[in-house]
Amino acid sequence: MSDITNIEKRNFEKLFGLASGYVLDFSNRTFDEFVIDSTGLSIFDEKYNQASGSKANRLRAFWSLEPNDVVAKLLRDLLQCISMDSADSEQQKLYEVCSKIVARLLGLSDIPEIVELTHNSNEKEFSILARAVRESIEKNEPEVGLDRLHTYAVKYLRHLCQQYGISTDREKPLHSLAGEYVKALKEKGYLDSEMSERILKSSISTLDAFNKVRNEQSLAHDNRILNYDEALLIYSHVASAIRFIEALERRNSPAPPKKRSSKLGVLVDINAVMLDMQLANPRNYVLFVIGINMI
Repeated sequence: MSDITNIEKRNFEKLFGLASGYVLDFSNRTFDEFVIDSTGLSIFDEKYNQASGSKANRLRAFWSLEPNDVVAKLLRDLLQCISMDSADSEQQKLYEVCSKIVARLLGLSDIPEIVELTHNSNEKEFSILARAVRESIEKNEPEVGLDRLHTYAVKYLRHLCQQYGISTDREKPLHSLAGEYVKALKEKGYLDSEMSERILKSSISTLDAFNKVRNEQSLAHDNRILNYDEALLIYSHVASAIRFIEALERRNSPAPPKKRSSKLGVLVDINAVMLDMQLANPRNYVLFVIGINMI
């Protein structure tokens, strides 16, 4: 049986509208077909016939009887049936919560999320690549997304190198880009510890090996793809390195100048005037201060 908690169930109850006894807009026939396509199991099997036997109650029974990976697969596929184009902020937040529950059930909750990264670049290729990588992880198929992750990493490092005036020849491999970038970080004094520098340098040799994985063990070509566990390890390592670099770049980006409040600006600018007024006419000075404080 799955270890989905009661609190987690309530999120799906609300998102799928189970209080009505229905599941989204499925009929009995279409819901059964959907669950069979998703999991290979019939939701109208007698073992799921609990309480009233409605579609909602059968889904609740499914949660209780099936293991995490099967429950997560069905929930993930059901989430994909929901259009978020016109959803309000509360609905979007609920959808995100449910997506994270699916990730937990799949055992992916501790994997760094590359899709959370932000860039100064406006190129939409970043979001397209990130989405492709995320989808492979959400489908529990990290080995399928390795070539997209490699492309993402190359594009990301090229973007950073350009900001530091580093040549980004298209023939330059991933590990070479990383090596020159780390050198630039050191020259600018952006790394506070020797340990961080060593970790980043060790990542360079890892990225060199990633080139080979991409060319010989991913779907970039007609290859026999890498096994699941090693693909997950590569994903986690590369994504962690990119997330650290992103945090480092944010920390060392120049902060925008702070704007003074209009009230503070007025008080500072008229300081000298107030002093003259206080000396020349104390009564008018008191009235003037009262007026300023009412701004």
